[in-house]
Amino acid sequence: MIENWLLELLWAIGRFFIHPLFYLFLLISLLYGMLRIKRERKSFHIRVQDVYDEMKFTYTKGLLMGLFVSIVLFALGLSLPFGTVVILAVITALLGLTLQLRWLSAAFTIGLTLLAVAFIPDRFDSFFVGFSGTSLASLSILAGLLLVAEGILVMRTAHEKTSPFIKMSTRGLPIGSHQANRTWMLPLLLLVPGGDLTSSLAWWPVLSIHGEPFLLLVIPFFLGFSQRVQGSLPRESIKITGQRVLWLGVLTLAIAVGSIWWTPLSFAAIIVGMLGREFITIRQRMNDDSAAFYFSKRDHGLMVLGILPQSPAERMNLVVGEVIMKVNGYSVHTVDEFYQALQKNRAFCKLEVIGLNGEIRFAQRALYDGEHHELGILFVQDHKKWENEAV
Repeated sequence: MIENWLLELLWAIGRFFIHPLFYLFLLISLLYGMLRIKRERKSFHIRVQDVYDEMKFTYTKGLLMGLFVSIVLFALGLSLPFGTVVILAVITALLGLTLQLRWLSAAFTIGLTLLAVAFIPDRFDSFFVGFSGTSLASLSILAGLLLVAEGILVMRTAHEKTSPFIKMSTRGLPIGSHQANRTWMLPLLLLVPGGDLTSSLAWWPVLSIHGEPFLLLVIPFFLGFSQRVQGSLPRESIKITGQRVLWLGVLTLAIAVGSIWWTPLSFAAIIVGMLGREFITIRQRMNDDSAAFYFSKRDHGLMVLGILPQSPAERMNLVVGEVIMKVNGYSVHTVDEFYQALQKNRAFCKLEVIGLNGEIRFAQRALYDGEHHELGILFVQDHKKWENEAV
């Protein structure tokens, strides 16, 4: 018995690596890396992260969450017919190809799958290798669980390594912004009716198999997130969005659980999830647009817009949003003044910085050949100077 389960699990893992979405999102991640680098070079004549950053993020940051959700799904015994899994993959691929990552929220991918299963005529059942008999309650519960997972992932990781860039305001002044375009790959373990495995436990599975034999299927499920931030620190704004998505997921899941006893609640759960997720996006954009520009030229000091990886600035523990007030004892409020003050001492650099907590601190280090003009700090520069390189 145990040997059969282990063998089936090995087959499930093998199916995971031949899933088309696994390789499609490799290409999408690379494309987003190229687009990001193009935008950064337009602003600074230099890239921040390498072209593989999106790919590494996508295929590592969601693994633990995928494991957690899989344990929950397995404990519930939630199953989906193979045809429904195919429809989900097709919808995910189509939404991914739009290059609008916000549409890859579980609210939309699972929601559209539920609507497709509910309203596609039964005569197309054979085309999708069987989707009739799909439990709408199971799909809505899956949507709620994945929205909760999405909110947690957004709060914990979406703010990491956001991409800085410069745009022109309506008044023709350069302002700094940050863009977070992120996807997470979650390996999900599903039960699919029609295999050779059976359960001898009276209380398991909880949902939808009803004693039918089943097989194990591990699929790569992709979540997407996109947010531009110009009115606050990226970390703060994105964490607030993550909290809102998390609570939306809890609400969606609560409604979906009720659909176990009354099926129409599955539609209510999906509608709440889809409309709520879009409302969160619109509200964030409106709040951000109405706020004062956070990364803009200031009367005193220079605000850090970005830090290049593996640079002296990173080793000095400078972070985005801090304000550099003095360089080697000289007050600065333009990039030219920053550069000139840096030349005063070619062997040592001392910065007076106002940290994110509002307190003054000092960052210093010895400089080596070439480092006096390559600290790796990105600023919002005056007028057309914003097209120059980082200092």
